[in-house]
Amino acid sequence: MIKRDENGRVMFGGWDYLIQLLIILSLISFALETLPNLSETQREILSVFEITTVLVFTVEYLIRLYFTVPRRSYAFSFFGLIDLVAILPFYIAGGIDLRTVRACRLLRLFRLLKLARYSSAMQRYHRAFMIAREELILFGFTALIMFYLASVGIYYFEHTAQPETFASVFHSFWWAVATLTTVGYGDIYPITVGGKIFTFIVLMIGLGFVAVPTGLFASALSSAREEQKKGERDNEVDAD
Repeated sequence: MIKRDENGRVMFGGWDYLIQLLIILSLISFALETLPNLSETQREILSVFEITTVLVFTVEYLIRLYFTVPRRSYAFSFFGLIDLVAILPFYIAGGIDLRTVRACRLLRLFRLLKLARYSSAMQRYHRAFMIAREELILFGFTALIMFYLASVGIYYFEHTAQPETFASVFHSFWWAVATLTTVGYGDIYPITVGGKIFTFIVLMIGLGFVAVPTGLFASALSSAREEQKKGERDNEVDAD
């Protein structure tokens, strides 16, 4: 049964569970297609299943597009674009024997994001991201600056001692990523005293550096949960 929620979004009732199951099965099918030595029969079965799921997702997309008012609110929304990207690669790549176009099939992985529509928890994550998006974008720019400064710093400390490993600032960027994120793979490391001291400073910054987006998102997630609870209470009052 097709109905709309309080925000005008289309809901399918019990059919939502079937769509969720198809999303999961289509992802499993995608993984199975990568298995070597599949027989022609097995490949045909997977191909038929892929066509079937794409048709179901296409019908779902068209129904949502038709019944949502105004239609552009769905077509250009986050979930609307995800629904479109989930089916578009099939129609783009179908019948065209080009390797570059076949790469579009990787976009089938976006079907995983379709599950977010049917999970209240995932919707809270989406809402939390929207709440904290300005802070997260600002943090992203700050992170790029930090990566650049760390790359430049270690380059000047280590280039003379390790000209091949730290051949340029760009070569040093991998070290900056591994160090600032506190991963520390150990494939690139300083050997000079100055480089080691600089690495220690960068590591100390990295410990707090990783925690910043986590704190921002946790706070936003808490706000999203409160908004959802408030909405549920308002709906109960309206129902009474």
